[in-house]
Amino acid sequence: MTIHLQNELTKLKREILLLGGMVEVSVRDVMDSLENLDTEIAKKIIDGDRLIDEKEVEIEEECLKIIALHQPVAVDLRFLTAVIKINSDLERVADEAVNIAERVIAISKESFDRLPISFANMGKKAREMLKMSLDALVNLDSDLAYKVCLLDDDVDVINNSNYLQVKKAVEQNPSRAGVFLDLLLVSRHLERIADHATNVAEEVIYLIEGEIPRHNRTILGVPNNSPGRLCF
Repeated sequence: MTIHLQNELTKLKREILLLGGMVEVSVRDVMDSLENLDTEIAKKIIDGDRLIDEKEVEIEEECLKIIALHQPVAVDLRFLTAVIKINSDLERVADEAVNIAERVIAISKESFDRLPISFANMGKKAREMLKMSLDALVNLDSDLAYKVCLLDDDVDVINNSNYLQVKKAVEQNPSRAGVFLDLLLVSRHLERIADHATNVAEEVIYLIEGEIPRHNRTILGVPNNSPGRLCF
């Protein structure tokens, strides 16, 4: 590998981690916005998404340029492939944060002293998964990446519980079905953040081990009859 290619790959790693940091801030802020029904924070998240979109395009273009100019092979090509996919998943996490921010604005128009569903635990787990997946990328830590995959079931369980709570709330108060559906969407968007964090972890595993763990529960050391949706 030439020194020039090594420098390009090092720069690219910095850029993908910078994007990861931007996305982490967006998720953190949207959880604060949700907890306090703070529409000002929500609007800032929506407005700031443009910068994340621009960074995502910049990283993808850089990956394609490196592939075209250097024609990398083996682990270098695997790294670039992983970065392209991680880049896309991080941008989608930011999109989910925007979706939650939009729901916050809608929900804030209702007269709630507090939300009938608590998203604190679910949001905490999703944020932890995102951080762990990025830490796994920084340190090339496949063990940590596997842990992220295993946590995805926990978020799925919470999402299913939220669905049942919303269903019961709509049955008891059908006149407010609209806002309860907004709450269900928030839960779904948080579950999707966890899914994208899992995707990032899967790409880290692929980068390190050359194995694609997606859809393969055996690689993850999980019985085939394990409940939930693991790394799917």
